[in-house]
Amino acid sequence: MPDAKEIIAKRAAKELKDGYVVNLGIGIPTLVANYIPEEVEVFLQSENGIIGMGPAPEPEKGDPNLVNAGGQMITVKPGAAFFDSSLSFSIIRGGHVDVTVLGALEVDQEGNLANWIIPGKLVPGMGGAMDLVVGARKVIVAMEHTAKGKPKILKRCTLPLTGIRVVDMIITEMGVFEVTDKGLVLKEIAPGTSVEDIKKVTEADFIIDKNLRIMNI
Repeated sequence: MPDAKEIIAKRAAKELKDGYVVNLGIGIPTLVANYIPEEVEVFLQSENGIIGMGPAPEPEKGDPNLVNAGGQMITVKPGAAFFDSSLSFSIIRGGHVDVTVLGALEVDQEGNLANWIIPGKLVPGMGGAMDLVVGARKVIVAMEHTAKGKPKILKRCTLPLTGIRVVDMIITEMGVFEVTDKGLVLKEIAPGTSVEDIKKVTEADFIIDKNLRIMNI
C-alpha cells in the first residue's frame, strides 16, 4: 500500500492536463513531478526562474547547480528555460500558471489558506505562495489530512493567512474535496476509508457529493 504522501502526490498528478504550466510547492507537491503520466506534457515552473523541470534525480546523481525554489536538486527536460526571478514572478502574477499545487498548515471550509508561518517560529520568508494563490488559475492544496492527529481542514483558519478564498481543491490521503460557493464538497474517498473516518478528523463542515467515488490512485 502506498504511503500517505505517495497517495496524495499520485492523485494530484491526475489533475494536470497536457500543455499546462504548473508550479509545485515545497514538500508533498514536489513529489507530483514523479507521477505525471508520460503521455501528458506539462511545463513545470519554479519561482527561482525555471520552466521545464522533470522528475527528481536519482539518488547521488543530482546536479547541485540545478535546484528548485526550495533548494532541492531537480532534473530539467530538453528545451527547459532559465531566467531571473523578476520574469518568473511576471509569469505568475500575469496569470500564466494554470495550476499551482501547494502544501498547507491549515485550510478552512471557505477556501482560506494558511501555509507560510506559525507565529513564534523562525521561517525564511513567505516565498511565492501569496503570489501563486492569486495568480494561478487553479489552486490545489496537497497535504496530509492531520498533523499529529489534529485536523488541518478547519471551520476557520487560526494561523496567519496566505490567501483569502483562494483554494479550489484539497487532496489528502483520505479524500478529495472541492471548494464551492455552498462549502466543501467531498468528491472522492480513499480505498478502505469511510465517510465516518473522514468526519472524525475533519473540523470543517462538508457536503457529501451524490456521486461520491473511490480515489483513482
